[in-house]
Amino acid sequence: MSGRRKRILVTGGAGFLGSHLCEKLIGAGHEVLCVDNFYTGSKDNLTGLFSCPQFEIIRHDITFPLYLEVDEIFNLACPASPVHYQYDPVQTTKTSVHGSINMLGLAKRIRAKILQASTSEVYGDPEVHPQDESYWGRVNPIGPRSCYDEGKRCAETLFFDYRRQHNLRIKVARIFNTYGPRMSPNDGRVVSNFVVQALTNQPITMYGDGTQTRSFCYVDDLIDGLIRLMDTGDEVAGPINLGNPVEFTMLELAQVVIELTGSRSAIEFKPLPIDDPKQRQPNIKQAQDILGWVPAVPLRDGMAKTVAYFDNLLSVGCVGAKA
Repeated sequence: MSGRRKRILVTGGAGFLGSHLCEKLIGAGHEVLCVDNFYTGSKDNLTGLFSCPQFEIIRHDITFPLYLEVDEIFNLACPASPVHYQYDPVQTTKTSVHGSINMLGLAKRIRAKILQASTSEVYGDPEVHPQDESYWGRVNPIGPRSCYDEGKRCAETLFFDYRRQHNLRIKVARIFNTYGPRMSPNDGRVVSNFVVQALTNQPITMYGDGTQTRSFCYVDDLIDGLIRLMDTGDEVAGPINLGNPVEFTMLELAQVVIELTGSRSAIEFKPLPIDDPKQRQPNIKQAQDILGWVPAVPLRDGMAKTVAYFDNLLSVGCVGAKA
């Protein structure tokens, strides 16, 4: 980020993405105020910043109002993995809806620019492939994933209504599958599941027949995209897809993980969860044209760093004993 030093609020700043964003903003010379209720976030993700005078942290749940003075707001607060967001689905919806209302109200009061971390889940189980921003999605409004999918869709509605009604400076990023160090080992996401299972030589859990696809973006690339979007002029609101357009089947991902870990794990097939998308791939033409952004880290390179991170967690006993 260029120009003068800014005071920047990052909600969900102790989470996987939030902690990387806080580090990047501090590295660019800004003051960062991290807000997190530590439901899924961890102070361990921020240990490198505690001694930095430009960094502050507040324990707070954004479903309650917050009164601060900042220049910009990155709203990342919300559990993002099915294990976490389905544990308390009502609270998940409140975080997306009430939390957005509170952060938008704050931005309105102090005239701050605000970015919403939305998700590819707004597309649901898509009938259009790859997904571009004009696609309205195919989402089950009453299923077990709806608390997250519909919560994020409602948050986007609120952001654009605040723009139309109050001329608020908003940015909406639709984030596709992102992976890297600081993912929770128990979040139920495919990358963390596969890596931990492979490192402990447990069977790799494959839901469905393994032909369903995802597109995996390394965390450093994703954070760069978020910052580029925030730095655009007021005429750019989004939504803009941020993700890696290179598509992999779940079987291909499992094979990469097995090769990188040298694992003896076999693949164990189980039924596909309800409403689990069969394919997911972003069209990133807008990100390329508007932000000049293209992911740079290949899957194998990013997965090697991710495997090293989880291997270290296992070695110090943070996940369980290695087999």
